Amino acid sequence: MGDVLAGFHAVWEFESDSVLIRYERGIRTPKLFQALGERRIPLSAVEEVTLTPGKRGTVALRLRPRPGSDPLMEAADGQLPEGSDPYRLVLPAERSTLAEYYADELKGLLTDSGSGPADRYLVAAPEAPLQFKAYDGKASFDGTTVQFRWSWTGASSAKWKAGDQSFAVAGLSGVEWRSPEVFEGHLRLLPREGGSARPAQPDQDPAAVVFGLGYGPVHESLPFAAAVLAAVRTRGPVPAVPAAPTRARRDPADIAERIRHLGELHQAGLVTDEEFSSKKAELLAEL
Repeated sequence: MGDVLAGFHAVWEFESDSVLIRYERGIRTPKLFQALGERRIPLSAVEEVTLTPGKRGTVALRLRPRPGSDPLMEAADGQLPEGSDPYRLVLPAERSTLAEYYADELKGLLTDSGSGPADRYLVAAPEAPLQFKAYDGKASFDGTTVQFRWSWTGASSAKWKAGDQSFAVAGLSGVEWRSPEVFEGHLRLLPREGGSARPAQPDQDPAAVVFGLGYGPVHESLPFAAAVLAAVRTRGPVPAVPAAPTRARRDPADIAERIRHLGELHQAGLVTDEEFSSKKAELLAEL
């Protein structure tokens, strides 16, 4: 097709086998769209095309992805509000005829092979490295390993005692993301079968980080969850190979900040002298 359709917050470019969606930047554009930048949606990943009336004199052109074709939508699990749906293009009602034309063109390009659940991801996941700040720690992902580094002021005692965590994607079966816009939002890593039992509450689970007001926002934590999920599904089971544990060197400024927080806990009587000395020595050893 090679045509372009511009709507609110995004521009869709139609090609013979895909739709390239470029999201705009601006204070009124959902932050998730800005974080995504652009996405290419193969038509093989699309199950249905709809055009419906919108609010306040608008129409909405929407692609419905096949189940299992997009790690972002699988991680979201229906929790995104309508205004943050990356597959939805809103246009002024006066452009409804043009939108209807493109909807019909897209429907004509869909085939029976593009219906039903997909056997693999067809839409690219956000690229690593990715990171975000949760309420009780910092989460980072380099493409092969997820790391949780706990905050001394936000993490529970269970997580503080367990220490910072590192998870290879080969040992994971999936990701559980609960939006920070609902009660008890969190991101939890799910181990493969045979893993140890996990605490019911995410704030007690070292394989989870919890969200809060301003922590783990959708535009940061959802792309993170999608990237990890895609890596897990793409990598598949990998036989465990015994290896000597390694410890990456850390930023001295970050170590200093963590020692400062530890000192505040010590002064407040929340950490004993022995715990303070032991943890401080452990942090210094990471330099």
